Amino acid sequence: QVQLVESGGGLVQAGDSLRLSCAASGRTGSNHNMGWFRQGPGKERGFVAVISRAGTTTLYADSVKGRFTISRDNTKNSVYLQMNNLKPEDTAVYYCAADRTARLRSDSDEFDYWGQGTQVTVSS
Repeated sequence: QVQLVESGGGLVQAGDSLRLSCAASGRTGSNHNMGWFRQGPGKERGFVAVISRAGTTTLYADSVKGRFTISRDNTKNSVYLQMNNLKPEDTAVYYCAADRTARLRSDSDEFDYWGQGTQVTVSS
């Protein structure tokens, strides 16, 4: 079992930066690929980024490429999402998720464990 707790959300202005953190406990560390997803108002939950177990491979949604960076520190059982140049359309609840399989995936249905989410609101 893996428990995930997100933090770092808040209210910012367009163009600002935020860093989200996800602390994992339980059977995790380098055993899972880790991803970030988000769900905006009236929208379905969508893929943001994923990072491999060793942190050597990443994938991003086109909408965040060049602005967001996913990273992880397996010594701290933590995953991060650095978000720069935030836009109002980035407003959403951001979720951290863990995937037990080895292949990097972006489909939320394939992830096994989820955090409770952290709210990010970007004002124009």
